[in-house]
Amino acid sequence: MYILFEGIDTCGKSTQIERLAKAHPGIITTHEPGGTAFGEQARAILLSDSLRSKRAELLLFLADRAEHYETVIEPNQNKLVVSDRGFISGIGYALANGDFDFDELVRLNHFALKGHFPDRIILFLTDMETLRERTSQKSLDGIELRGLEYLLRVQEHMKETVLRLGIPHLFIDAADTVENIHQSILTYLKV
Repeated sequence: MYILFEGIDTCGKSTQIERLAKAHPGIITTHEPGGTAFGEQARAILLSDSLRSKRAELLLFLADRAEHYETVIEPNQNKLVVSDRGFISGIGYALANGDFDFDELVRLNHFALKGHFPDRIILFLTDMETLRERTSQKSLDGIELRGLEYLLRVQEHMKETVLRLGIPHLFIDAADTVENIHQSILTYLKV
Protein backbone atom coordinates (compact mmCIF):
# COMPACT_ATOMS: atom_id res chain seq x y z
CA MET A 1 0.00 0.00 0.00
CA TYR A 2 1.26 3.46 -0.98
CA ILE A 3 0.26 6.24 1.43
CA LEU A 4 0.99 9.96 1.21
CA PHE A 5 1.30 12.17 4.26
CA GLU A 6 0.57 15.61 2.85
CA GLY A 7 0.53 19.14 4.19
CA ILE A 8 2.47 22.37 4.25
CA ASP A 9 5.65 22.82 6.28
CA THR A 10 5.46 22.61 10.09
CA CYS A 11 2.11 20.80 10.10
CA GLY A 12 3.51 17.67 11.80
CA LYS A 13 3.79 15.15 8.95
CA SER A 14 7.37 14.17 9.67
CA THR A 15 6.71 13.73 13.39
CA GLN A 16 3.82 11.39 12.68
CA ILE A 17 5.76 9.41 10.09
CA GLU A 18 8.55 8.90 12.64
CA ARG A 19 6.03 7.69 15.24
CA LEU A 20 4.38 5.36 12.75
CA ALA A 21 7.75 3.91 11.73
CA LYS A 22 8.71 3.33 15.38
CA ALA A 23 5.41 1.54 16.03
CA HIS A 24 5.73 -0.53 12.83
CA PRO A 25 9.40 -1.01 11.87
CA GLY A 26 8.54 -2.83 8.62
CA ILE A 27 7.12 0.32 7.04
CA ILE A 28 9.20 1.89 4.28
CA THR A 29 9.40 5.66 4.71
CA THR A 30 10.50 8.13 2.08
CA HIS A 31 9.98 11.77 1.10
CA GLU A 32 9.51 14.13 -1.82
CA PRO A 33 11.34 16.01 -3.08
CA GLY A 34 14.23 13.73 -2.34
CA GLY A 35 14.22 10.10 -1.39
CA THR A 36 16.67 9.24 -4.20
CA ALA A 37 20.13 10.43 -5.21
CA PHE A 38 18.63 12.55 -7.99
CA GLY A 39 15.89 13.71 -5.63
CA GLU A 40 18.37 15.12 -3.14
CA GLN A 41 19.93 17.24 -5.90
CA ALA A 42 16.50 18.36 -7.09
CA ARG A 43 15.49 19.16 -3.49
CA ALA A 44 18.50 21.46 -3.05
CA ILE A 45 17.56 23.40 -6.18
CA LEU A 46 13.87 23.57 -5.29
CA LEU A 47 14.35 24.69 -1.69
CA SER A 48 16.81 27.40 -2.74
CA ASP A 49 13.94 28.96 -4.73
CA SER A 50 16.46 29.86 -7.44
CA LEU A 51 14.37 28.97 -10.50
CA ARG A 52 12.72 31.96 -12.14
CA SER A 53 10.40 29.83 -14.25
CA LYS A 54 7.48 28.24 -12.38
CA ARG A 55 7.23 25.76 -15.27
CA ALA A 56 10.84 24.72 -14.69
CA GLU A 57 10.05 24.30 -10.99
CA LEU A 58 7.01 22.15 -11.82
CA LEU A 59 9.01 20.00 -14.26
CA LEU A 60 11.79 19.47 -11.72
CA PHE A 61 9.21 18.31 -9.14
CA LEU A 62 7.74 15.95 -11.76
CA ALA A 63 11.18 14.57 -12.68
CA ASP A 64 11.85 13.91 -9.00
CA ARG A 65 8.43 12.24 -8.64
CA ALA A 66 9.02 9.95 -11.64
CA GLU A 67 12.46 8.90 -10.35
CA HIS A 68 11.07 8.42 -6.85
CA TYR A 69 8.24 6.22 -8.12
CA GLU A 70 10.58 4.14 -10.28
CA THR A 71 13.23 3.56 -7.60
CA VAL A 72 11.30 3.55 -4.29
CA ILE A 73 7.53 3.08 -4.70
CA GLU A 74 7.23 0.59 -7.54
CA PRO A 75 9.86 -1.91 -6.27
CA ASN A 76 8.10 -1.97 -2.88
CA GLN A 77 4.50 -2.14 -4.06
CA ASN A 78 3.84 -5.25 -1.92
CA LYS A 79 4.91 -3.42 1.25
CA LEU A 80 3.56 -0.46 3.18
CA VAL A 81 5.28 2.65 1.80
CA VAL A 82 4.68 6.00 3.49
CA SER A 83 5.88 9.13 1.73
CA ASP A 84 6.32 12.53 3.34
CA ARG A 85 4.72 14.48 0.52
CA GLY A 86 3.96 13.58 -3.06
CA PHE A 87 1.83 14.64 -5.99
CA ILE A 88 -0.87 16.38 -3.91
CA SER A 89 1.77 18.85 -2.73
CA GLY A 90 3.02 19.12 -6.29
CA ILE A 91 -0.40 20.12 -7.56
CA GLY A 92 -1.04 22.42 -4.58
CA TYR A 93 2.18 24.35 -5.06
CA ALA A 94 1.76 24.54 -8.83
CA LEU A 95 -1.76 25.96 -8.52
CA ALA A 96 -0.59 28.50 -5.93
CA ASN A 97 2.29 29.51 -8.22
CA GLY A 98 0.33 30.54 -11.26
CA ASP A 99 -2.02 29.84 -14.08
CA PHE A 100 -1.70 26.06 -14.36
CA ASP A 101 -4.65 23.96 -15.42
CA PHE A 102 -5.79 21.42 -12.81
CA ASP A 103 -6.57 18.67 -15.32
CA GLU A 104 -3.21 19.13 -17.05
CA LEU A 105 -1.43 18.89 -13.68
CA VAL A 106 -3.30 15.68 -12.90
CA ARG A 107 -2.33 14.22 -16.29
CA LEU A 108 1.35 15.14 -15.81
CA ASN A 109 1.42 13.57 -12.36
CA HIS A 110 -0.42 10.50 -13.62
CA PHE A 111 2.34 10.16 -16.23
CA ALA A 112 5.14 10.64 -13.66
CA LEU A 113 3.56 7.99 -11.41
CA LYS A 114 3.04 5.48 -14.24
CA GLY A 115 -0.71 5.75 -13.74
CA HIS A 116 -0.61 4.78 -10.05
CA PHE A 117 -1.91 7.32 -7.57
CA PRO A 118 -1.51 6.53 -3.86
CA ASP A 119 -3.95 4.20 -2.15
CA ARG A 120 -4.60 6.67 0.68
CA ILE A 121 -3.78 10.23 1.62
CA ILE A 122 -3.45 11.73 5.08
CA LEU A 123 -3.66 15.52 4.77
CA PHE A 124 -2.60 17.69 7.70
CA LEU A 125 -4.48 20.98 7.85
CA THR A 126 -3.25 23.93 9.88
CA ASP A 127 -4.38 27.49 10.57
CA MET A 128 -2.62 30.85 10.51
CA GLU A 129 -2.02 30.97 14.27
CA THR A 130 -0.42 27.51 14.43
CA LEU A 131 1.57 28.15 11.25
CA ARG A 132 2.88 31.48 12.54
CA GLU A 133 3.89 29.94 15.86
CA ARG A 134 5.68 26.97 14.32
CA THR A 135 7.48 28.83 11.53
CA SER A 136 8.77 31.40 14.05
CA GLN A 137 10.74 28.58 15.69
CA LYS A 138 12.79 27.61 12.62
CA SER A 139 14.82 29.09 9.81
CA LEU A 140 12.73 29.25 6.66
CA ASP A 141 13.70 27.80 3.29
CA GLY A 142 13.18 29.62 0.00
CA ILE A 143 9.65 28.30 -0.50
CA GLU A 144 8.55 29.12 3.07
CA LEU A 145 9.88 32.65 2.57
CA ARG A 146 7.09 33.20 0.04
CA GLY A 147 4.90 33.91 3.06
CA LEU A 148 2.33 32.34 5.35
CA GLU A 149 -0.62 33.41 3.20
CA TYR A 150 1.05 31.65 0.27
CA LEU A 151 1.44 28.46 2.32
CA LEU A 152 -2.21 28.55 3.35
CA ARG A 153 -3.22 28.97 -0.33
CA VAL A 154 -1.12 25.90 -1.13
CA GLN A 155 -2.90 24.02 1.66
CA GLU A 156 -6.33 24.96 0.29
CA HIS A 157 -5.31 23.74 -3.17
CA MET A 158 -4.12 20.46 -1.62
CA LYS A 159 -7.46 19.96 0.10
CA GLU A 160 -9.43 20.76 -3.05
CA THR A 161 -7.23 18.34 -5.04
CA VAL A 162 -7.82 15.47 -2.61
CA LEU A 163 -11.56 16.07 -2.72
CA ARG A 164 -11.71 16.39 -6.51
CA LEU A 165 -9.73 13.21 -7.13
CA GLY A 166 -11.73 11.15 -4.65
CA ILE A 167 -8.74 9.22 -3.33
CA PRO A 168 -9.50 7.72 0.13
CA HIS A 169 -8.24 10.22 2.67
CA LEU A 170 -8.10 11.40 6.26
CA PHE A 171 -7.98 15.08 7.14
CA ILE A 172 -5.96 15.81 10.30
CA ASP A 173 -6.23 18.94 12.44
CA ALA A 174 -2.54 19.79 12.80
CA ALA A 175 -3.27 21.78 15.99
CA ASP A 176 -4.42 18.63 17.81
CA THR A 177 -2.02 16.84 20.17
CA VAL A 178 0.70 14.63 18.77
CA GLU A 179 -0.78 11.59 20.54
CA ASN A 180 -4.35 12.21 19.33
CA ILE A 181 -3.11 12.57 15.77
CA HIS A 182 -1.05 9.38 16.08
CA GLN A 183 -4.06 7.42 17.33
CA SER A 184 -6.26 8.79 14.53
CA ILE A 185 -3.71 7.68 11.95
CA LEU A 186 -3.36 4.20 13.47
CA THR A 187 -7.14 3.80 13.49
CA TYR A 188 -7.47 5.00 9.90
CA LEU A 189 -4.68 2.78 8.55
CA LYS A 190 -5.65 -0.18 10.73
CA VAL A 191 -2.00 -1.00 11.41
